[in-house]
Amino acid sequence: MLSPAESSNGLESSTGNPNVNNCCKLLLLVLLVKPVLGPGQQPPSHLESLVAAAQQAQGAHDFGAAASAYKEALRIEPNMAELWANLGLVQHQAGDFPNAILSFLQANHLNASLYVPNLFLGIDYVRVGQAPKAIPFLVKAEKNNRTDPQAPLALGRAYRAVGRYPEAYREFARASTLDPKLGPVWFAQGIAHLDQVEADARRMTDEDKESAFAGALYAESLRKQGRFSEAATLYRSLLDSRPQPPCMKSELGFALLRHHDAASAASEFEGERAAHPECGLALLGHARMALDGGDNLNAVALLNELWGRDHGFFESNAAILLEGLSSEQAGVVTGILLNQNAGFPEDLRNALRAAFNGSEPEAGESVAKPVPAEPPAELTDATRGTAEEYYAAGQFKHCAQRLEPSLAAGRADKLRLLAVCSFFTGDNQRASSAATALAALQPHSPEALYWSILANERIALKSLAQFQQLEPDTARSHILLGDIYSQLERYDDAQAEYGKALHIAPGDPAAMLGLASAYLSNNNIDKALETARTALVRAPEDPELNLVMAEAMMANNQFAEAEPPLIKSLKVKPQIVPQVHAMIGKVYAETGRTREAIDQLKMGASSDANGALHYQLARLYRSVGDDKDASAALEEMKTIKLMRNARAVKAIEDPDLSSLEASQSDTP
Repeated sequence: MLSPAESSNGLESSTGNPNVNNCCKLLLLVLLVKPVLGPGQQPPSHLESLVAAAQQAQGAHDFGAAASAYKEALRIEPNMAELWANLGLVQHQAGDFPNAILSFLQANHLNASLYVPNLFLGIDYVRVGQAPKAIPFLVKAEKNNRTDPQAPLALGRAYRAVGRYPEAYREFARASTLDPKLGPVWFAQGIAHLDQVEADARRMTDEDKESAFAGALYAESLRKQGRFSEAATLYRSLLDSRPQPPCMKSELGFALLRHHDAASAASEFEGERAAHPECGLALLGHARMALDGGDNLNAVALLNELWGRDHGFFESNAAILLEGLSSEQAGVVTGILLNQNAGFPEDLRNALRAAFNGSEPEAGESVAKPVPAEPPAELTDATRGTAEEYYAAGQFKHCAQRLEPSLAAGRADKLRLLAVCSFFTGDNQRASSAATALAALQPHSPEALYWSILANERIALKSLAQFQQLEPDTARSHILLGDIYSQLERYDDAQAEYGKALHIAPGDPAAMLGLASAYLSNNNIDKALETARTALVRAPEDPELNLVMAEAMMANNQFAEAEPPLIKSLKVKPQIVPQVHAMIGKVYAETGRTREAIDQLKMGASSDANGALHYQLARLYRSVGDDKDASAALEEMKTIKLMRNARAVKAIEDPDLSSLEASQSDTP
């Protein structure tokens, strides 16, 4: 999962933030009060003139001059905590965080109750990678000032940096309550939830790689990449696993539908409805197929049924009705369902409009607030309806409400059902909390990790969407969101965000690089090449752009053409250089330079994630008669494959080991 360099774009920095300037003004007001003079001290006018000079330099962003003036003032009043704090602030604003920390520590030593030194000690300790030291100061700062959102924001970042994600969420929630329009809070909250997703995914890979829950997550990843046949194969292999996530046959059905196998998809949806009538995805699948087949009346009836069961489930999943459709097809479906005569109540139509637009209804629209659907007759009496009965009826909100006390009761079976029902009804915070509580009871539960991953990803995306609404017209925000969507393999969304950034800032290098990369990852090779070429006109030596260009050319089998940009790509970040060497090796192999190819592939060996590189090395060694090194490469390939299978959920596209073993004399 991605870890954006927020500190470099200002989102993790308070430099230039109005709250920083307010802190400065507050301290200066204290300093301008006439100090108590001791014997032999200079007149207060000199101290005041130094402070005024520092303030003027600070206002002009001449932080070096401001620091010099404060240091001179400290020779006059070395024991004034506020003066040390002001020196720390200008050092912070100049990016001199180590010296800022020393100044704030001295201020804190002289007066531990001051808000600003505690706040900025926390901020700067996080900036220099010492988050554990930041937490006590930020806790004190928050106690000292309950109205400034900067303290919980900084504390949340510190908790996030040490991996204490639930505490981070709590602080970000407090900061957003104090100032709902503070964009960095929503951004930081979104990233913290993505960090939790990444941590859970690593644990899933390490501990539960054979579980159906891990398999389902990997199959979903394949779907996001457009690898629908592989996703369907994997889903099908999981159907007999126990335990397994709910609605697996319906997930398979949607993968088959995207693979243009409508008959098989219909069979899976029908089988799901028969075996698990509570599964709303099966209803959505049938509705989508009815729309595809022109049976609009049936589609409307199915969607009304689903809306009547649980509004939250409908709102969270209705967008799947448009998945995979062209713009023209999506427009037709949208027109059918949003037609006033479609047979939908107004609140359902508004829910569809929000799902299709990816946003809330426009301001001024008449929007009926969704209310819980009336339960079936046999469950009307809430004192008799159990959570299990509500779940079986597909009424997930009622199910979650009945199970709410389970968060404190500590029963694994109840927490498991609470996570399911909360997620299905769109209550992602409660689903995350239930998953966290379940993990505390059962530390190795793959179900807890599964629901935590799904719920926290949804929360992250909503938080980032809120950030985007608060900073809707900045290229930076669109680039950041594009990067995040790329990490989540939502390449269409990533392309849209980079496109918005380029509309605001034409030719922006980061946006161009992101857009080219997203096109490449989305298998749109022509667009990737076009975008990379355009960007390289402005930055012909940029190593990342050259790498994207080379990858796209190689995907088009343009191996000779890929060599020049690959050579320029050797200047990328050190951790990527082995991958570049591996690509150069492939180019050399494809253009008949076997010995040079072997040398490059050996330099790129550390980037071999699935054995393909060592497979190619073995073939090249065989081609030059080096059986010893070929056998060694083959053994290394086997080791990598075994390790990969031990780490990953499935290895669908590994090189075919048997083909090399059966034909020892193959040439490239």
